[in-house]
Amino acid sequence: MATPADSETPTSREVVGAVLKACTLLEHFSADRPTWTLNELTSASGMNKTTVHRLMATLIHAGWIERSDGGAYRVGLRVFEVGSAALSELDIRSAARPFMTDLASDFGDTAYLMVPAEQGAVCIDLVEGNSSLVVAGISVGTVLPYHAAAGPTVMLAMSDELRARWIRDQLPAFTDRTLTDPADLTRHLDRIREIGYSVSDSDYLDGVAAVAAPITDRSAGLIASISIGGRIEGFGGEALSEKIDRVRDAAARISTVLQSVPR
Repeated sequence: MATPADSETPTSREVVGAVLKACTLLEHFSADRPTWTLNELTSASGMNKTTVHRLMATLIHAGWIERSDGGAYRVGLRVFEVGSAALSELDIRSAARPFMTDLASDFGDTAYLMVPAEQGAVCIDLVEGNSSLVVAGISVGTVLPYHAAAGPTVMLAMSDELRARWIRDQLPAFTDRTLTDPADLTRHLDRIREIGYSVSDSDYLDGVAAVAAPITDRSAGLIASISIGGRIEGFGGEALSEKIDRVRDAAARISTVLQSVPR
């Protein structure tokens, strides 16, 4: 007797058209295009706008799709959780890319992904925004000191092992705002650990500010950091608060995705 798995392609009576249409809409989302507006999805799918709106509302209700602050649609965490078996080969770059793209697009700053290494924080990926500022000297493969810039300092703050190896006398200063005194640096790192994010202001490069948050594993161990950096003028007041919230949210979501991957 044939089992369902052995049976032939379902007949038209067994296929739910609305589900197929919803799947078609989901398939438009990718690492290169993580967000879509209602009008864009309507145009790309060829479906009726009312149909697209109702299907996306259903997917939001189910937790498969979320709305960004700007009203665009983006994939929700349920997609990653349900599909965790298919994510066994997922690497951190793939997991972080959609969030980095969103941050760079929404704020115009450059988004960075950094991982800890022996000699410092290594930038393994970046997405440039539309800001005219180009952060010279930081590219994929750049190794940054742990005691300066937001991405490295948030990792140093969260890791006792890194602290034990890095904090010492005679740390180099890169600007007049770089913390080099071990006691001052330790107090700064303790504060970062307490609040869960790091903000830097011209401590590595003059005129450049950044916000970073840690990406962690199931046991809250450090994996990496995600950050956005740009002109200091864009990192104050309500703009800074919004960037902090968004970077922390991105870090939490990436952590959840990575923690969902079977090991």
